[in-house]
Amino acid sequence: MKFHLKPLGKRKGVRAGLAALGIVGLCSSAMAAERPPFAPDTVAPFSTESRIAATIEFGLPALADDIERGIPRRLATIDERVSCVHRRVLFFQVNANCDIYGYVERSGPVSLYGRGDRLYGSVPIYGALEGQGANRFTARIHGETEASATIEAEARPELTRDWSLDLNFSDGFRWSEPPVLHVMGREIPLASYAEPRIRTELAQVRGRALAAARRLDLHDKAATAWRHAFEPVQLSADPEVWLQLTPQSAVFAGVRAEGKVLSGSLELSGAAETMIGQQPATVTPTSLPALGREVTSPGQFDVILPVRVSYDVLKGKIQQALASIAPAAGMSVRDVEVYPSSGKLVIGLRVAKASDANPTAGEWTYLTGSLQVDEDGHAVRLSDLSASTANEGLAAMIDPIVSGLRDKMSVDYGVAYENLLNAANAKLNRPLKDGFRMEGHLSSAKLEKLYLPADGIEIALRASGQLKILYGM
Repeated sequence: MKFHLKPLGKRKGVRAGLAALGIVGLCSSAMAAERPPFAPDTVAPFSTESRIAATIEFGLPALADDIERGIPRRLATIDERVSCVHRRVLFFQVNANCDIYGYVERSGPVSLYGRGDRLYGSVPIYGALEGQGANRFTARIHGETEASATIEAEARPELTRDWSLDLNFSDGFRWSEPPVLHVMGREIPLASYAEPRIRTELAQVRGRALAAARRLDLHDKAATAWRHAFEPVQLSADPEVWLQLTPQSAVFAGVRAEGKVLSGSLELSGAAETMIGQQPATVTPTSLPALGREVTSPGQFDVILPVRVSYDVLKGKIQQALASIAPAAGMSVRDVEVYPSSGKLVIGLRVAKASDANPTAGEWTYLTGSLQVDEDGHAVRLSDLSASTANEGLAAMIDPIVSGLRDKMSVDYGVAYENLLNAANAKLNRPLKDGFRMEGHLSSAKLEKLYLPADGIEIALRASGQLKILYGM
């Protein structure tokens, strides 16, 4: 018998050869495809323009006490001679004079309270007056009266460019019952004798109130708050994250008077820089600048919070995903490396056949891709992943791994984000010196930028909220 061997077609022969080469490559010792260069990102400083509120608060009862100390108990002493009798007796017209004497005193404490942008004050007064005939013919003419009144004042506090507090007063008083002297059936109104003295004293009270308001020394309090704003704040201990504020301008955000509290607010604007690592060098505070334009309320505080995911964590997540993906493709991933290269993430895989028991077997192939941040889910995912290998047979076999990693590989950074946010909120609430304290709360964060530096993924989040430096609250 004769046997005839038929030559294989050219195409089939090439395909068989490539497959054989692929199998040989996978079973031989590790070979290296062209490795993308290690080229990490340079991380820009985590800095943003930001605003903080400096609120200086004073208790109105203390201000009222200060004003009251300058108000004498006796507001007016009255000693007047008036024509008190105009009567016809028989055929004579009797005109007689009376001496009016008495006093008006403060009968209670000064009370201050606030409502909106107005400051209201009041003080009760009491007056006792007598009238007495002025000569021996009218000596029996006598009368007396007493009356109470409330002095009321309204002021709109305003901060001037020189940092002094002005109280623009309007004031007056109202009698509970106007003082009237009854003499021989005639009523003599006495308000016209008492009120000029009271009004003279009121002018002095306004001056004392303004002096008391200026003794609050808003400029000194604002300058102290300004200096405190330059002090670095440790936002987190692990990792060590610091916040350095550098205020550049101050604007006035209004004086408010509510209930028993008078408060003035400033908006301090400047740079907020977040630093990772050791405490930053002390920044020398500048002098408190002149007040800028007025704003209705202090603005929102922004700061960049960096969340770091190490490449080792990412490598572990990839290995977990490959544990189910590679066997299904009949392959075994013997080693994994993860590193950055010019803004891309490189995943190096040393791949061998699942049946190959040689621990050194396998060939390196490199996957490159981008990272996508899921803000709502606080997760990092792979995108645009593609493979690069020198082995054409291996390229077809690696496709299921590429697809599987794209679908299954995800790193959750939610815990790290929550820990950093909670630590920052705790550190932003702390006492300061000189009777000041800091209160802050960051309530939300959005993705600012993603970096691939040498030691891990850096997710820069813009956190927003409020930061206040408070005095007297």
